[in-house]
Amino acid sequence: MSFIEKFTEILDESRLISEEIKAGNFKISEEINCERISHGEESEEDTNIMAFGDNAAFMKYLLDEKSMSGKINLIYIDPPFFSKAAYDAVINIKSPDGKEKCSAKYFAYDDIWQGDMSGYLKMLCSRLILMKELLSEEGTVWVHLDWHVVHYVKIFMDEIFGEDNFVNEIIWHYKSGGSGKRHFSRKHDTILVYSKSKKYYFAPDKEKSYNRGFKPYRFKGVKEYKDELGWYTMVTMKDVWNVDMVGRTSSERTGYATQKPEALMERIISGATKKGDLCADFFCGSGTLAATADRMGRKWISCDGSPLAVSASLKRVQGDNVPIRVLENTDNEKSRCGGHVTIESERYEVAGSDKELIKINLKDYSIDEIPEKVDKKGKESLSSMYMSYPLQFIEYWSVDFCYDGNIFRPEQIFFKEKGILKSGCEKLLPAGYNENICVKTVDVFGNYTVNIIK
Repeated sequence: MSFIEKFTEILDESRLISEEIKAGNFKISEEINCERISHGEESEEDTNIMAFGDNAAFMKYLLDEKSMSGKINLIYIDPPFFSKAAYDAVINIKSPDGKEKCSAKYFAYDDIWQGDMSGYLKMLCSRLILMKELLSEEGTVWVHLDWHVVHYVKIFMDEIFGEDNFVNEIIWHYKSGGSGKRHFSRKHDTILVYSKSKKYYFAPDKEKSYNRGFKPYRFKGVKEYKDELGWYTMVTMKDVWNVDMVGRTSSERTGYATQKPEALMERIISGATKKGDLCADFFCGSGTLAATADRMGRKWISCDGSPLAVSASLKRVQGDNVPIRVLENTDNEKSRCGGHVTIESERYEVAGSDKELIKINLKDYSIDEIPEKVDKKGKESLSSMYMSYPLQFIEYWSVDFCYDGNIFRPEQIFFKEKGILKSGCEKLLPAGYNENICVKTVDVFGNYTVNIIK
């Protein structure tokens, strides 16, 4: 049987898989910039969601437990490409004085699918079926792929969303990578765009279209403009987008594998949503969609099964004073917990007042071992740096001064600045303060520790 003859079987099995997926047991583990409420209840305020766990179980949770069918205005996903390659993130560590540095490659994920093309397509199609149910009648779904598998996926999206609901095939053209001696340089990815109905929202940007010879046409009713090159009109943006990849020295670069540029997300979000709309990314990686949607006044939902991806995403968005709920699947065999931190805390009476000053200092950090996903050379460099500067392995840390034992709500958050971590903090509290104080640290591998100060 040829592979094409298997298409009906793949689609039927994908539908069956989507029906059998069980909702994950997702619970709120952290609320950032959210109104503090008692007994772990959820407030009615609009919040953004970062979920750690399997994306299929999370989508089923949104449908079954949160009644979110038809609620999402934009879904963008950047799934594995079936490229049969391994992708890494770069971890950088500096000494406190900044004079010593080391880097290591952390294998973020293997795009070597465990199985064949049929297994890959079943994975993706079963999730696309769930995404269609989550998508609003005015929404669109954007699936980012490349030459390895996009031709197959389009056929299945025609079946899942309907041929008539195909909107666009966007070609993202870039300068980096793709060169070879036996083929033309591969300098583009493809983004397939589908809607759920004919009522989808579409507000594309305009772009310049230069007149032939750069001379004025003077057509009746057509506005023309002139710049240093010559005369042009403004037209609806074309489906070939020239957007640079994230440069190695770019301020938005996280070091995470396959990071996409915010400029690309801006174009998608502005054309497919209005302010206040809800965007989702169920393969969130380094969190580019969440960071861009946040900056553009949209709400967002993100999910990933990698601790490193979740911590990288949270680091990008939690400093902007927007409400975020972090959810974790308690059924998940993976855990973001790991490492051990030594904390010193002291309290001082403040003379002539009813206050006391608490000082908290991180004194030491330890990990059981450098993760296996770090390359051999990187392990050696990190091990040497770890022996001298263990605290530099903490990426950021935060403090909840009124921890309820259930949901962590940070009041102070400390990120590395230019690679250097601030290791102490202080706060004025009422004299005799007896609420639990919780300190949370997140390390460079995405693992966290939680410590309670009585």
